[in-house]
Amino acid sequence: MKIKLLVVGKTDHRGLQSMIQEYQKRLGHYVRFEQETILPPKNVRNRSIPEQKQKEGEVILSGISESDTVLLLDENGKSYSSVEFSTELQKYMNAGTRQLVFVIGGPFGFSEQVYDRANGRISLSPMTFSHQMVRLIFLEQLYRAFTILRNESYHHQ
Repeated sequence: MKIKLLVVGKTDHRGLQSMIQEYQKRLGHYVRFEQETILPPKNVRNRSIPEQKQKEGEVILSGISESDTVLLLDENGKSYSSVEFSTELQKYMNAGTRQLVFVIGGPFGFSEQVYDRANGRISLSPMTFSHQMVRLIFLEQLYRAFTILRNESYHHQ
């Protein structure tokens, strides 16, 4: 299985970039992983929020293939403990999923077309985080899930 993290916009904070790179490197020991950054459409700030979501949605959908299993990181998604998330990840691996794509959208969420395309939604917390921080938090949880599945000492219960 391959895992792809699809994100809208760059991470411009060097400290976050460094930590994101560290977890990407760690994930390479467990799974084929890539992060793809999609640049938001130009002149998006001159548009209404629904128009912004629509334009971002078009770009997001262009980064997804028909055969991908797509999970949105969304505040209204299902919440998991770290162990529960690792169990869900194992289910996708057992099902023979070829590419699992996690998507972090822009600041206003996703367009209806993106919601319609998604196979599910995950919430990391009822709290709100910056989209740049969500990348790091999610990658750490993804790494943690693999260490749980391998019974490694990273996760303590």
